[in-house]
Amino acid sequence: MAHEHPSNSNFKLAFSATTHCLVGCGLGEVSGVIVGTIFGLTLIASIALGIFAGFIFGYLLGLLPLLRAGMSLRTATKIVVATETASIAVMETGEVLTELFFPGMMNAGLKDLVFWIGLAAALVVGFLAAFPVNLYLVRRGVRHQH
Repeated sequence: MAHEHPSNSNFKLAFSATTHCLVGCGLGEVSGVIVGTIFGLTLIASIALGIFAGFIFGYLLGLLPLLRAGMSLRTATKIVVATETASIAVMETGEVLTELFFPGMMNAGLKDLVFWIGLAAALVVGFLAAFPVNLYLVRRGVRHQH
């Protein structure tokens, strides 16, 4: 049986971790905008809500497999905060900056195509920004398979 090259394994784990982060942050971004639209929040309040929700969803998605594996909430929370915070922060930063500078997105509503194209671009930028962070964490032994 052939063994995987360690750097290939690190790359795959970092890719998986970044994809996981993308799901949490994406859910946060969309829910923040939807709630902000429903309640008529300002743009800044909607962005802040999206960031907050991105952290919540990201942490929850990290906690679930650990809790299902029988880990205590306290231990799982420590692990998730240590392994997810930097990734989520970098991803959210990339997403928000893209949203702020994507032409027409800040004036678009949920029904506008430019909003969804801008959101997709923001998620791609967030992924590309967070991947090196996750790769670094994997190489340092901070991130590992749950």
